[in-house]
Amino acid sequence: MTGLEHGSDITEGERFRLPVGSVTDYAILLLDEAGQVASWNPGAERSRGYSEREIVGQPSSRFFTDEDRAAGMPERALRVAATEGHFEFEGWHVRKDGTRFWAHTVIDPIRNDTGKPMGFAMITHDLAVRKQTQEALRRSEERFRLLVQSVTDYAIYMLDAHGYVTNWNAGAMRIKGYAPEDIIGQHFSRFYTEEDRIAGLPELGLATAAREGRFEAEGWRVRNDGSRFWAHAIIDAIRDDDGRLLGFAKVTRDITERREAQLALEQAREAFFQAQKMEAIGKLTGGVAHDFNNLLAAVLGSLDLARKRLPAESDALRFINNAIMAAERGATLTQRMLAFARKQELKLEAVDTAALVHNMAELLQRTLGAQVTVDTCFPSTLPTVLADPVQLELAIINLAVNARDAMPGGGRIVISAKEAAVPADNAQGLAQGQYVCLAVADKGEGMDEKTLAQAIDPFFTTKGIGKGTGLGLPMVHGLAEQCGGRLVLKSRKGEGTTAELWLPAVAATATAAPQPPRLRAAPESAPQGSLTVLAVDDDRLVLNYTVALLQELGHRVVEASSGKQALEILGRQPVDLLITDYLMPEMTGTQLAEIVRAGWPRLPVLLVTGYAELHPQKSPDLPRLHKPFQQEQLAAAVAELTEASRAPAPELQFVNR
Repeated sequence: MTGLEHGSDITEGERFRLPVGSVTDYAILLLDEAGQVASWNPGAERSRGYSEREIVGQPSSRFFTDEDRAAGMPERALRVAATEGHFEFEGWHVRKDGTRFWAHTVIDPIRNDTGKPMGFAMITHDLAVRKQTQEALRRSEERFRLLVQSVTDYAIYMLDAHGYVTNWNAGAMRIKGYAPEDIIGQHFSRFYTEEDRIAGLPELGLATAAREGRFEAEGWRVRNDGSRFWAHAIIDAIRDDDGRLLGFAKVTRDITERREAQLALEQAREAFFQAQKMEAIGKLTGGVAHDFNNLLAAVLGSLDLARKRLPAESDALRFINNAIMAAERGATLTQRMLAFARKQELKLEAVDTAALVHNMAELLQRTLGAQVTVDTCFPSTLPTVLADPVQLELAIINLAVNARDAMPGGGRIVISAKEAAVPADNAQGLAQGQYVCLAVADKGEGMDEKTLAQAIDPFFTTKGIGKGTGLGLPMVHGLAEQCGGRLVLKSRKGEGTTAELWLPAVAATATAAPQPPRLRAAPESAPQGSLTVLAVDDDRLVLNYTVALLQELGHRVVEASSGKQALEILGRQPVDLLITDYLMPEMTGTQLAEIVRAGWPRLPVLLVTGYAELHPQKSPDLPRLHKPFQQEQLAAAVAELTEASRAPAPELQFVNR
């Protein structure tokens, strides 16, 4: 009988039948020497689908695939087991229904006590679930690898425990500029700037990630070509199941554009806040200057009247003269405040800056003193600028005095100019076009960044108490802005300062903007007939002062504290002249003048104003008298208006100055 004999040997094997018969996770079967199935357990029936009656006596080769049978795998397995005492492999097996499953198989030879071969023990474990899990894991890892390799917006790569690069994705190649073969095996510190490497930042990042599990930071990084970019980087520690550090995962993103946009937004926000602050200060300054002008008008006028009524030998005359000088200095201060607030009235015309500076050379030298040398540097041809020449002279003197004060031991001031084309998007915030840059430069003490940032703020000064009002540079700044330009300060501590006055260039034949009539100074012999004058002002102090001056000139005065009251008076009685303040509640002086011109077209109107709050195109032919004024200026205005009203022409004509 071939195969396993049913003698004492089989009886001895009965001792293993019960435990083997209870195993269902493993197929445990006996094969005879020819490889035919001699026994079959429930695990074999479950995994392969055959019943014991169907399979016992059948060759074990039917469990192999057609490919394995064609390759002689069943015979080789038995041969190796018989000769080497063991055969083990993983591969595909076939069930009764023809489906395949992945199995781990062990074949061992069986011998009797004398060493005679009796067959084989074949144990098979169905690994289909494990195989599916491994395959799913493999596919997942492959998808993850493809995903990481496909990402181009992030540099994703691995470092070993010492910081050396072990792999490299497409995003890392794009952002950092290294090919995988150039960077794998290199230390990641080469991505840091020289300053950061010296400061130990790469080591700090790894140490923090190893200690805390994660490190996150932003900073400059260096590409392969040496260029820099602003990066957001994350380093995560990777550990095995036992907590042993295997390396690091590093993710880097180039956020240079975002950082630049954020910085631009912050600069724009700061500029907006600065503009709001300056606008608020400008409004406050303009309002204060207007009210201050009203007070000065009353003070100067009252002092002037008092001086005229005192005898020439009076001791009190000296004190009154001092008070008048102080009040005039206050009037100059208000003009600077109005210039900063851009509420001064400018007489714009085409100005040759080179000629203007040349003509004021003597004045500059006398103002600055012998310790300072003034040099000029102008090109042979330079376009004119649209500006008020008188205010521009004051601005240059202000800048030159500041330059002198920055050089206590004396020195050299250079006044120069150049023509420049300013593009649409420029750092100075100028409108696009041609400009003349008039610069005043010194080699004095210079300013630090904090001082430079505050330099044009009103009332800010570094000259000490009593040595400066802090309105010189704000006045220049206001003038430049009112002319359509900009004041730009450049300075470094210990290296001097350059003040650049950027003014829009114009053709030499450019005409000035429409200006209100300027009243001529009245000749000393001008006749002053008695007139009935209607004086209108909502400020009682100014109104009393105006009335007193007019009465002193021999005129009869009718008072009104508002435009409405003035119209009621005009409806009741005739007057020869209307003098009205501009800024009044309910009805402004220009509104009153328009109504008067419609109802009383031959009545002369004189507008009194504290600052240029009038719109440039609003009543451009309306004569004006600026506060504070003295009796001579008022007399000149009244004389010219009276003379013009007697002329046959239907419209009043005045000389522009």
